[in-house]
Amino acid sequence: MKKIIIHPFLFALFHILFLFSHNVEQVFYSEILFPSALVLGITLLLILLSRLVLKDSDKAAIIISISIVLFFSYGHIYELILDQHIGNFEIGRHRFLLFAWGLLFTCIAYLTIRTRRDLQNFTSTLNVVALSLILISFVNIEVNKLKMSYILQDISKSMQDPGLNTTDLGNAYELRDIYYIILDAYASTNTLKEVYNYDNQNYNDYLSEKGFYVATKSQTNYPMSFLSLASSLNLKYVNYLTDVAGVESTDPTIPYHMITDNEVMNFLKLRGYKYIHFSSDWGPTQNNKHADLNFRFGKLDEFVILLIQTTILRLLEKPFIKDLAKSRLHTFSRLAKVHKIKGPKFIFAHIVSPHPPFLFGANGEPVPDSDLYDPVLNAFKHKEKYLNQLIFITKKIEGLVDEILEKSKIPPIIILQADHGPASTFPDDISFPRKPTEKMLKERMEIFNAYYLPAGGSDLLYDSITPVNTFRLVFDFYFKTNYGLLIDQSYYSTYDNPYEFINVNDKVKHH
Repeated sequence: MKKIIIHPFLFALFHILFLFSHNVEQVFYSEILFPSALVLGITLLLILLSRLVLKDSDKAAIIISISIVLFFSYGHIYELILDQHIGNFEIGRHRFLLFAWGLLFTCIAYLTIRTRRDLQNFTSTLNVVALSLILISFVNIEVNKLKMSYILQDISKSMQDPGLNTTDLGNAYELRDIYYIILDAYASTNTLKEVYNYDNQNYNDYLSEKGFYVATKSQTNYPMSFLSLASSLNLKYVNYLTDVAGVESTDPTIPYHMITDNEVMNFLKLRGYKYIHFSSDWGPTQNNKHADLNFRFGKLDEFVILLIQTTILRLLEKPFIKDLAKSRLHTFSRLAKVHKIKGPKFIFAHIVSPHPPFLFGANGEPVPDSDLYDPVLNAFKHKEKYLNQLIFITKKIEGLVDEILEKSKIPPIIILQADHGPASTFPDDISFPRKPTEKMLKERMEIFNAYYLPAGGSDLLYDSITPVNTFRLVFDFYFKTNYGLLIDQSYYSTYDNPYEFINVNDKVKHH
């Protein structure tokens, strides 16, 4: 009896599920549907073509499975050998790994084609192995999902503030559009001058002339995006996560959830606002299921980029870099038109620039040697690229501000804010140092932070305001709530121990 051949499809699906199972806290099932359908379709096509050539289904399937394993494991092996040497010989190069992969495939394919053995038993074994890998991945995914649901249930009460005034819902005709635009890793004016030898005062002057208040001594509350945004979007410090998640935990599930289902959004939706979400290519701000409208322009998201990085496709960066660049530009152009949507709107846009990867020169031209997969802290070492991208992003923001202020019927609230600063002074590493220097702290913790608060809102602002107080001030002034302001503090932590918070306010505050 002829055995059913399913192992090529299962091996193809396994690599996607494996990656998903290790990123389940920041990726939705819907995000793996397209890559899964694509690889399954390509696998079917390859099997059909191989059977036509070899006239043997077992051999064709085995060769395709070999191809799939080599294809999806390429990036993992490349990461292991990157920057590795044998004596003075650097082995971590694509040319050497490609040669090894080609030789390995050729040898196995040759032996498979030449053998005269009955391969049905081997096919059955491969089916069982591949099916087992799929089942293990599904178990891991569901266990992680279940664990995540329990954690979120435990913290649901702690995320609510009983002291809020929820009775005064305001009148819709008085409600202003609110733009919350996060410019990822946009350095403070002080950092640009001291670390990058660049004077950005013209930008501050432009904003001031438009009616913005630029908080020149502002600092982030946390050095990483997922902590900073979880804090600012929920109007509170997140230090309590040390007890909830555990000081040794690296699991970002809770702050990711806090970003997606946040207090600012819920507060405004209760008051008749539409929530307009602009997609980034970073997990927690990629899409938002609670939004009334999700705008997404690029084909790539963080999961697809990560999937590409683990495969042989990491050799082909240019098309993917071009897609990311187009996505950034479309975000700016669509933000300038969102005012046309009727009714009060809360517009959230996390623009992952000037943060790496470096997609734009100072005038928006492509960066010829941009590296999509350069580790972030290493990428920040390219100070000229960072600065050029910042200059271009600044031009786009100026054009956007002009458009919004000119076309909005009611003067809106606009918040332009970095989630944290850059990290060019950090070591060449993929993690933060446990004992950073004062220079490192200042670069990372000082941020650009500017507010357009019409009808007197700016009178309440002050130079050292931090993101945690942004919406406390906005809501108290425009919605007559009673949040009050918290003491502005900055807390440092590392990627290895994100919930081990160290108060660094005295080291980074302006005197």
